[in-house]
Amino acid sequence: MKTLIINSIKILLLFILLISGPILRANDSNTIIEQSEEKGLLKVQSHSFNTKKKSAFSLNGLTEQVERGLTIVHFQTNEKLEYRTYDTHGSEDEALAMTEILKELFTNKASFLMLAHDSAAKGLAGNTSELNKLGLSKLSMIKSRQAYIMHNLNGKIVEEINDSSIDLRIQLSNTIKDSKIYFPRELYIFEPKIDRYIAHAGGEVNGIKSTNTKDALDESYAKGFRLFELDIIETSDGKLVAAHDWGMWSRFTDFTGELPPTHEEFMKHKIYGDYTTLDLKGINDWFSAHPDATLVTDKLNDPIAFAESFVDKDRLIMELFSVMATEEAASHGLNAMISQIPFMSIKGDKLDFLKINNVKYIALSRRMIKREKKLLLQLRDAGIKVYVYHVNFDAGKDEKYVYDNEIGLVYGMYADKWAFSKE
Repeated sequence: MKTLIINSIKILLLFILLISGPILRANDSNTIIEQSEEKGLLKVQSHSFNTKKKSAFSLNGLTEQVERGLTIVHFQTNEKLEYRTYDTHGSEDEALAMTEILKELFTNKASFLMLAHDSAAKGLAGNTSELNKLGLSKLSMIKSRQAYIMHNLNGKIVEEINDSSIDLRIQLSNTIKDSKIYFPRELYIFEPKIDRYIAHAGGEVNGIKSTNTKDALDESYAKGFRLFELDIIETSDGKLVAAHDWGMWSRFTDFTGELPPTHEEFMKHKIYGDYTTLDLKGINDWFSAHPDATLVTDKLNDPIAFAESFVDKDRLIMELFSVMATEEAASHGLNAMISQIPFMSIKGDKLDFLKINNVKYIALSRRMIKREKKLLLQLRDAGIKVYVYHVNFDAGKDEKYVYDNEIGLVYGMYADKWAFSKE
């Protein structure tokens, strides 16, 4: 009888949990984790400098990490938002600009929140009176290295300060309707626009990424791509072929022999048994048959040897991984795309280096965009075409996201799939 009663209680408790909505738990960092995502569910984390953690906000499963200072997030609906970060620690001008935007948001009764990351207080010293007038009394008193979150999403101002971290979860109302734009996108007008998109590793083929195959090139060309990246590596007998790396190639082909394979072994195997691999002859044949296509190389750092073996060096852009290789390419009139690590390591005037060496292209991670806005604007104004990779590496940050939110500060992207109009 006792066992029956206990089991009945367990069943009743389980039933209550099931009908009461999402089951929530907290992990070791006091972050709320949910088992089912709700539409309009907003999660915010503000971390001080001392925690060494990244502050972020998340809406409908899409997470944005923020940089040092104060970030204002304006909600247009419970699914659509815009935001901007102001480095109120490093710049009084940034603090003043943020205060002016806050005045406008309050005047227009906009729905928004603010969160601090790292340190946000230093530049606010001259704005405490204005912040108090706006009803932001806690922000006016914030100290260096404190966490802070403010919002007006329930119709009144809510502020919280903590020496370490703050976590917030709130359900956004579906009545939020505000079409006004406070943080307009940077515009970047270039023609022709078709060269904004590089088919990453040849592009997807039947939804499969990174194959570096003829089939991928054919499918991407038919969709609209005209720039095609291929990873170029060497077989054991020194032949150049297209593959991301030998570990990935062996998984794609179920090859169990010694790596790297010989050229003969490489050519005998198809990717997933269906897709045709490419050696240098196959690459040249394909680009000969598509005279409006341009090859963008990856992995190579010997520009002269490859350029001499490619069918048309005027339709060749080589991503290079050292300053020396970039200078070598420039001295031979080749189109060099300097990669992120060597570019960021350049001492002195980076733009002057690009000008001297006639470098027109840079490959950067899209994760650099937020913290290098000033540099990206300088590159844009100098006519340098910056292409970003790491598309589809972060949840929700796909081709459409980059197109809608990041094309502007950068020129183009490495894309797995075609997600654009025929421009």
